[in-house]
Amino acid sequence: MLITIPDVLTPEELAHVRKALEETRWVDGRATAGEQAAMVKKNLQVPVDSPVAQELSQIVLRALGRNPTFSSAALPMHVLPPMFNRYDVGMTFGAHVDGSIRVVPGTGMRIRADVSSTLFLTPPEDYDGGELVVHDTYGVHKVKLPAGHLVIYPATSMHSVTPVTRGSRWASFFWTQSMVKDDWQRNMLYDLDMSIIQVRQQMPDDHPAVVGLTAHYHNLIRHWSEL
Repeated sequence: MLITIPDVLTPEELAHVRKALEETRWVDGRATAGEQAAMVKKNLQVPVDSPVAQELSQIVLRALGRNPTFSSAALPMHVLPPMFNRYDVGMTFGAHVDGSIRVVPGTGMRIRADVSSTLFLTPPEDYDGGELVVHDTYGVHKVKLPAGHLVIYPATSMHSVTPVTRGSRWASFFWTQSMVKDDWQRNMLYDLDMSIIQVRQQMPDDHPAVVGLTAHYHNLIRHWSEL
């Protein structure tokens, strides 16, 4: 399940994030990659323990917390603090699968990476290349979104970033441990939730169809969740 979510960041938040990143220090992105991913990774990242990374991470987390589509699609139990990367000309990330277990910096806490997310921070017209390419059962999907937009997809997916040939591509990326581990179940719940929203727009909230579908949705979460 690949889902794009528009306008996760407000224009003001996006401008603040961009300005902070323009003034901060970047390091080799291979520092946070696993053994296999490090062989195909060529980009830059903001050090996760820097004050700038920690401040901007909180901005992204607050934006996710107020976004109902992210909550419905990811059903988050834990969200790893968002990180920030950039791809300048010639930089790329070859095909790989994200590591299954991530450690929350500074805590030793481990989370299972169920859902991968990329929040685009650069307008697509400012760079060439740099598409996120996600491979799944239904084929190959190339993603290049407006700044402030988010894409989420199963962390089990093979994916890559094509080489940047002009400009610079900046993004925030992070992983979520979902309350519902299975991607097919999450997909079903998301589709059901979207259908409930549509039904509620056409019927009163106390209509038997609305009440019944909502009850079914919550009982499925109760049955499938790992809380």
